[in-house]
Amino acid sequence: MSITVYGIPNCDTVKKARTWLAEQRHDFTFHDFKKQGLTRDIVAGWLRHLSRDVLVNKKGTTWRGLADERKAAIVDDDSAIALMLEFPSVIKRPVLDKDGVYAVSFSAAQYQQIFHP
Repeated sequence: MSITVYGIPNCDTVKKARTWLAEQRHDFTFHDFKKQGLTRDIVAGWLRHLSRDVLVNKKGTTWRGLADERKAAIVDDDSAIALMLEFPSVIKRPVLDKDGVYAVSFSAAQYQQIFHP
């Protein structure tokens, strides 16, 4: 089983997801996308499984700080990828990849369903 958690370490939701995985004794790789970066291939891979409306956090401070013209320019996956690569903080966190099954955010019930269906 391959598990990767993408996020930033000081995000409370990422901390909860990592704690849950550790408590359930799941080995996982943590990818800090601020330090380790993101590639177009990684983000495009997410978009093959997840909607850009799920990945782009429109409730966060990064999104709210964008100019209205920039927000309006997010009209397709390519423009969403460019935004996420330029401003990784706009990505809703964490992004979980468990053997090609993707999920965004964290709740114990959601992870329970993913790991113990």
